[in-house]
Amino acid sequence: MSQPVSRKLSDWVNFLTRAEIPVLKQTARNLEVLTKDEQNLNARSYASVVKNDPLMTVKLMRYMQDHKHRCQEHDVMEAEQIVMMLGLETMFKKIPPAPLVEEVLGRNNMSALIHLLKTAHRSNMAASYAYDWAIRLHDLHFADIRLAALLHDIAEILMWCFAPVEMLKIKQLQKQNKALRSAAVQEKILGFTLNQLQHELAVRWKLPELLITLMDDEHAKLRRVRNVILAVNLARHSANGWDDAALPDDYEEISKLLHLPACDVMTIVGANKQHESAHLA
Repeated sequence: MSQPVSRKLSDWVNFLTRAEIPVLKQTARNLEVLTKDEQNLNARSYASVVKNDPLMTVKLMRYMQDHKHRCQEHDVMEAEQIVMMLGLETMFKKIPPAPLVEEVLGRNNMSALIHLLKTAHRSNMAASYAYDWAIRLHDLHFADIRLAALLHDIAEILMWCFAPVEMLKIKQLQKQNKALRSAAVQEKILGFTLNQLQHELAVRWKLPELLITLMDDEHAKLRRVRNVILAVNLARHSANGWDDAALPDDYEEISKLLHLPACDVMTIVGANKQHESAHLA
C-alpha cells in the first residue's frame, strides 16, 4: 500500500485506517513463547504482553471497536477484558502480531527504527507514571489513564513507521534550532501536527469517548487529562537525560497534581536515584 503523496491530513487518516498496523518484534516473540506454554496461556498473560506495546494495543482496540456488538452498552478498554470477550483463538487468528515494524521500515531506515523504539519505550514509561499517580489519587479509572498515556503518542509512532524520511527531517530541524516549537516544525514538514493526526485517527477508529478525551491535551483542565499530560512530559524530558532543563518545571507541576513537595516527587519517579548514579559514575 503506497503512502499518501500529498500533505493532506485526511489522506494520512485514510491511509492509516486501511494500513495493517505493525507490532514490535519483542511482542511477537513474547506471544510466540506464550502460545507454546499452554499452562500459562490465558487472557491475563496475553494481555500482559500486549499492553507493553502501544502498536499492538491500538491494533487490539481498533479491532474491538470494529466488531463491537450493537447491544454492548459500555466501551471496553482493558486488554484483558477485550481478550475475555473475544476469546484467545480470535486474538491469534484475527489480530496476529504481524507485520513487524522492522519489516515495514526495511533495512534502509535503521535511524527511524531507533527513534520508533525510543518513542515506544517512552510511551511505556509515561503509562507507568500515569498509572502510579492515578492510584495515589485514588482514581478508579487508573487503567484507563494508563492506557491513555500509553497511546498518547501513537500517531508519532505510526509516522516513524510509515513516514520515516519526513520524521527524520523534523528531528533534524529541531536539533538545529531547539527554540522551534514541535507543532510548527511538524506543520512545515507534514502539513499538519501529530496532535491533529492523533485526534482524527482516534475519532475515525471510533475509540472510546473517554479514551479520546484522556488523550486530548485540549482537556488539560481535567485532573485525569493533566495526569496523562504530565506523565507524557516527564517521560519525554527524562528520555533526554535526568539533567534536562525542563524537568524542574515538570516536578513542580506533578507536585501540584499529587499535593506533594517537589522533592518527594523526585523520589517517587526515581530522579534522585538517577542523580546519585550519575555522581557515582
